[in-house]
Amino acid sequence: MTSSTTAAPERATARTGAPMRRAILVFVSRYATLIGLLAMIFFFSINAPDTFFSRANFINILSQASLTAIIAAGLTYTLVVGEFDLSIGYVGSFVGLMVAGFMAKAGLPIPVAIGLALLIGIGLGLVNGTLVTKVRINAVIATLGVGTMLSGIGFSYSAFPIAMGIPRAFTNIALGRPLFGIPNPVFVMIAVLAVLWIILNKTEMGQRMQAVGSNIEAARLSGIRVDRVKMFAFSVAGFCAALTGILLTSLLGSGTLGAADGYLLDAFAAVFLGSATMREGQFHILGTLVGVLVLAVGFNGLSIFGAPTYFQPIFKGGVLVLAVGLSTLARRYAAQA
Repeated sequence: MTSSTTAAPERATARTGAPMRRAILVFVSRYATLIGLLAMIFFFSINAPDTFFSRANFINILSQASLTAIIAAGLTYTLVVGEFDLSIGYVGSFVGLMVAGFMAKAGLPIPVAIGLALLIGIGLGLVNGTLVTKVRINAVIATLGVGTMLSGIGFSYSAFPIAMGIPRAFTNIALGRPLFGIPNPVFVMIAVLAVLWIILNKTEMGQRMQAVGSNIEAARLSGIRVDRVKMFAFSVAGFCAALTGILLTSLLGSGTLGAADGYLLDAFAAVFLGSATMREGQFHILGTLVGVLVLAVGFNGLSIFGAPTYFQPIFKGGVLVLAVGLSTLARRYAAQA
């Protein structure tokens, strides 16, 4: 009698404890990224108030985050539809080299050079989309193959940085500070993220993209043209990568082979961090921005405190592992809810 009466309260406690434990884990998986970002800002502000906690440094953080945010926003679209794009860094580097060549070698006006460069980016995105949707090549293989070919083509075009002949007006695009001392790339970032957020959350195309990423077979049976939706996502990724490459070339003042290759890992870390922010493992634009800010604040803080250069790849790789872990947790507990 005693054992049975004792076991009943224990089972009741276990039943009430499990939902509470799940709720805590869901909260952590949703908001750990935001909490971590605020904690980093608080820590760096307390320990370096004169250098970190200043208007000039916050503008610097936004400036450093702007290019990563643009290319990561395009990557977000491909991940929303359930695909990968490993070519974005290569596309950015290639387009940056080409836009410099258009001005320095071909003598094209700045607007024409930028327009052609953006069209190349969109075209490369469509090539990726075609290989994935029509030829049925795995997205990882297709985009990595395209990116590797672009690095070779770029090397054949110019093995050395293209610096002579680039107009000063082009470099002023990235270096200009028209309002409140904020660099132009920050405004470009805000505009791109706003447009992509509206498309993804307020338009029919955005709803189709989310349906395809959620359940591709159900989306196909409901009449959604899945291949077209995926090609649109890849073309947006190509556009954003090209825009990043153009701004990077403007910032550097030269077209440099491989200049944007490093943005690939940054973009993936930011997007996966963002997928574990405020939603249950879903890729979304606002979350991507939060992920980018986590990276930018972390890099900035490490630089201020004089951390060795090798700390940056350690931090970046650790953030990527943490991001994927949080995203996986979020999906797991969302499915159990």
